[in-house]
Amino acid sequence: MSLIARYTAFAVIATLANLGVQRLVLGGADTPLRLVLAMAAGTLVGLVVKYVLDKRWIFDDRSTGARAHARRFTAYTVMGGVTTLIFWGSETAFWLAFGTDLAREGGAILGLSIGYVVKYQLDKRYVFTPA
Repeated sequence: MSLIARYTAFAVIATLANLGVQRLVLGGADTPLRLVLAMAAGTLVGLVVKYVLDKRWIFDDRSTGARAHARRFTAYTVMGGVTTLIFWGSETAFWLAFGTDLAREGGAILGLSIGYVVKYQLDKRYVFTPA
């Protein structure tokens, strides 16, 4: 049970980091591409935060060195690409359907929640495996 609690807590932390960065970008950017820029920046920050937490506290991966980190982070990012489509699709759909920041963030939270469940399974099977 503690694994589920930790994973959920880390997903919440990464989600808050993601949405916080999105708000910063949306507040500062005045361009037609501002939503895309905000989603990309938030996703990158959330990815790094979640990787650091998952590596050590979820999968107990104690590998060190640039090569090990590069391999794991690359695989983690590729698996994240799959789940990012879920997240971005949900966030964009809510934005287009309702046109409010609250709805957009609700769609983001829904998409991230679904994506993190899928991502755990992918990471367990393909990322944090013996070298």
